[in-house]
Amino acid sequence: MEARELTVSLGSARGRWLLAVAVLGSGIAFLDATVVNVALPSIGRDLHASTSTLQWILNGYTLTLASLILLGGSLGDRHGRRRVFVAGTGVFTISSLLCALAPDAGLLVAARLVQGVGGALLTPGSLAMVESGFRPTDRARAIGAWSGLSAVAGALGPLIGGLLVGAVSWRAVFLINLPLGIFIVVMAGRHVPETRDLAATGRLDFRGAILAAVGLGGTTYALIEAPGNGASPLVLVSAIAGAFGLIAFLLAERRFPNPMMPLSIFASRQFSAANAVTFVVFGALSGVFFLLVAFLQISLGYSPLEAGAASLPITALMLLLSTSAGALAQRVGPRIPLTVGPLVTALGLLLMSRIHPGDSYVSGVLPAVIVFGLGLTLVVAPVTATVMAAADERQSGIASGINTAVSRLSGLILVAVLPLVAGLTGKKFYDPAAMDHGFHVAMLVCAALAAAGGILAWLTISSDVLESEATPGGDLPTGVLHDFSCAVAGAPLRPGREAQCRPVAADPATA
Repeated sequence: MEARELTVSLGSARGRWLLAVAVLGSGIAFLDATVVNVALPSIGRDLHASTSTLQWILNGYTLTLASLILLGGSLGDRHGRRRVFVAGTGVFTISSLLCALAPDAGLLVAARLVQGVGGALLTPGSLAMVESGFRPTDRARAIGAWSGLSAVAGALGPLIGGLLVGAVSWRAVFLINLPLGIFIVVMAGRHVPETRDLAATGRLDFRGAILAAVGLGGTTYALIEAPGNGASPLVLVSAIAGAFGLIAFLLAERRFPNPMMPLSIFASRQFSAANAVTFVVFGALSGVFFLLVAFLQISLGYSPLEAGAASLPITALMLLLSTSAGALAQRVGPRIPLTVGPLVTALGLLLMSRIHPGDSYVSGVLPAVIVFGLGLTLVVAPVTATVMAAADERQSGIASGINTAVSRLSGLILVAVLPLVAGLTGKKFYDPAAMDHGFHVAMLVCAALAAAGGILAWLTISSDVLESEATPGGDLPTGVLHDFSCAVAGAPLRPGREAQCRPVAADPATA
């Protein structure tokens, strides 16, 4: 049972404000995930940070976000999505100030951990407010706009980071969140309707959140610190604790009456497949955004501003083509875009692996960036729409949280592992020759991952969406197979809503 004040029209003033607030909220979280990348060389030199410390500056934020984002989605579904979104924005804004004021790398990592807590509260609420706040006929367009504009915010990160680092300092990349955060909190209270799931009862799954944090934290520590410390007792203990924590988390979620990640939601094959594709493809994307701007600065001699501006074509392509990509997925289903998109992305990464010092931007960097951006445009909106259409509406916060957690978890692993695979451990990160070789190796790895994501989508994603599949004792009601263009127009149908869509016959080959 869903409680809401009133669903709004996308064309109304309140609808535009709702979308703007949701996009800005997710935007500062996505922006912070990429704006810091361009500042890493400056942060490292200023705070005398090794490669492992730089990894922690990135992964500290991702670690707490991925660990707690499912709990954040559950909190929003239960206590009000707008309320939890506003609380998360407040935590994110205050911790951004702490990041800007950090006198050393240790305190910066600690502030980034707190910043991830804020991101875990605001990120799932952002998409859930859009999915539950708009009337059914407008949800597909609203989710597509949210996906594209939020991705644009992330793509703008390197450019904004370059401007701020070059004109002010790396600390300015965190200070920019203060006015944005205050604006979001004020406008959310004025214009965003409150929604919640009245069927959510019982205790919150704090045990699951703790086990997830232990599992991810232990595994991440072992992956990052092993190259420099070898099989030290602390590394071994962390690896064992991480493995047992993740296993215990899955067992706890299976037995807990109100889990923050109900395993029954994965009974939908489409939901599971879309998240699997997200894990593989977004892992590759995280590796690119981690190393590209650093490679341009360290090996090619770009300034922070030039390195940030180098990825500007990605932003332009997202702005120009996201709506068309969403419309394409709505017409032909998600299978083709989610197959072609990762393969085009892989081609762009292969072109990046051929960039060498001395190459001009126009002949060396630009073609790779354009092809990469085209592939990214075909992935972002369709995968989000597929995930949300395959989950029940009253679990929109959880579904959004799971998908975001999956994308951040893949990034967490890639950022931890890629420097080791590419030979960029210790101080080699700052060596132009080592960075040149390591970047090429890393892009080949990321290209392989992206291509694997395209193949996985072709094998597992259906162009029809199974709205929800019956599971014994599960949370999702029995549904029927609908054409994808109907399913993305709203959340999966529940009893009483059948009039929104006309069932079509299922193709046995894709059912």
